[in-house]
Amino acid sequence: MKQATILAILAFLLAAVWAAAQTAEPPFSKQYLPVKQYSQAENEAMVAKFKDLRVTDVVDGLDVVGLQDVTVMDAGIKQLWRDEKNFTHRIYGAAVTLRLMPPQERAPIFPTHEEFARWESNWYKSRNPNDFTRQLQPDTILVIDASRTRDVGFCGSNNALGWFTRGMRGIVIDGGCRDSDEVILERIPVYQRGSTRGIDPGRILTESYNLPVNVGGVLVMPGDMIVADTEGVVVVPRAKAEAVAAAARRIQDGDKAGRRKLYDKLKMAPDFTVK
Repeated sequence: MKQATILAILAFLLAAVWAAAQTAEPPFSKQYLPVKQYSQAENEAMVAKFKDLRVTDVVDGLDVVGLQDVTVMDAGIKQLWRDEKNFTHRIYGAAVTLRLMPPQERAPIFPTHEEFARWESNWYKSRNPNDFTRQLQPDTILVIDASRTRDVGFCGSNNALGWFTRGMRGIVIDGGCRDSDEVILERIPVYQRGSTRGIDPGRILTESYNLPVNVGGVLVMPGDMIVADTEGVVVVPRAKAEAVAAAARRIQDGDKAGRRKLYDKLKMAPDFTVK
């Protein structure tokens, strides 16, 4: 068979495949933003590059890579508590994302507390899966998109403390946690839009985890770097993380050196922020 004939047949087949693709039904649902899984070692190595950096240093580092104000969460998401001596409210970690949705039903009315308790127990087992908790390894931060929910405290003094024992460094939620007094006492770093009160049943559903979320007006992908302090919360896209960390570290080192000279001039005892 002559080469020209072979090429003509191939062209015909390609055209047929293309035409079939144009008429095929699209999938019923589709996720357009691909996610990438990172190993625990990769996460810990990257988080170490951001350790002790301030949000302002990271924001300056984002400027260096052309992401001015693109990944800074809005100022409505603030720290629940603040440690003015040791800055233990500051957090650094790899994002584990969670998306919560409002339900399409409310809790029934029960004649007794015992009946409600049984319904509540079954609800937690069937409608509020906790598979995501296995992702809360050391150096992770749970980032929750709860912006479409009402007065519900998905995280509280009990479950948040359990997540903390897994190595999770903190919680960032576009919504709120409850049991604030106990969470403050337990020193679990929480950045939220405001404290909440209600429990989950009848108020919320877990929709997905480790998929893209919108928190504080910012896209957060699983594995993105999260840095939070009194200035707020900033997200560093993983693809830019190494370059941002290097630039932010240089900026912070320069700031420390400059302030150390001023400390000396004013005869102030140097603290850990200039060492």
